[in-house]
Amino acid sequence: MAFHSAFLVFLAGLALCTEAAPLDPPDAKHPLSVKVVDSVRGSPASNVAVKLYKGAADGSWELLNSQQTNEKGGLPELTTKEQFVAGLYKLELDTASYWKSLGLNPFHQHADVVFTANDAGNRRYKIAVVLSPFSYSTTAVVSEPVE
Repeated sequence: MAFHSAFLVFLAGLALCTEAAPLDPPDAKHPLSVKVVDSVRGSPASNVAVKLYKGAADGSWELLNSQQTNEKGGLPELTTKEQFVAGLYKLELDTASYWKSLGLNPFHQHADVVFTANDAGNRRYKIAVVLSPFSYSTTAVVSEPVE
């Protein structure tokens, strides 16, 4: 129970830090940024493979981009404003490869974050994902509509 409480405090702090003091300045050309944190080591999770998909009308997923997190655990340029139109999106993080590279045997193969974007105007999205070998948690900071 103590671990769960400490984890929630950590996650809340991460969300506040993300909103109050972004590590990378906002970029109007790149409305989606992702930050991945390793809760075991208490540090950014670098070299995590992340794929961004857009939902199609037939229920399938169209791959828009695939990158690896940088040394800060971030992906500040995963998509462009022109590509990030209203719709359903999925981030797929290859968590199994990340944990196996650290010598751990994880429970899940990947972590998915599925969300609706820009349904009420163009917005900027900052999504944080906190990983452990047996769980993951997400939070998002979404701006007010921007021009």
